[in-house]
Amino acid sequence: MDVKSLKEYICWLYYQYLLITGIYVLEPWEQSIFNTVLFTMIAMVVYTSYVFIPIHVRLALEFFSGFFGGQHKSTVAL
Repeated sequence: MDVKSLKEYICWLYYQYLLITGIYVLEPWEQSIFNTVLFTMIAMVVYTSYVFIPIHVRLALEFFSGFFGGQHKSTVAL
């Protein structure tokens, strides 16, 4: 893939983003505020998913393993 065509493709994707969200009608400072809020929210969702989903999956697996015959961890040292 050529560098020029990659640049044109990225510009086309950005143009599609502007059209889909409807922010092409906003002034540049309003666009930057909108983009900042949007990307901050996306970053927070990604971060909380990265931190909390593995914990909840592990706890759910431990909980349901008791129903399906899984062995419980012993807390007593022998």
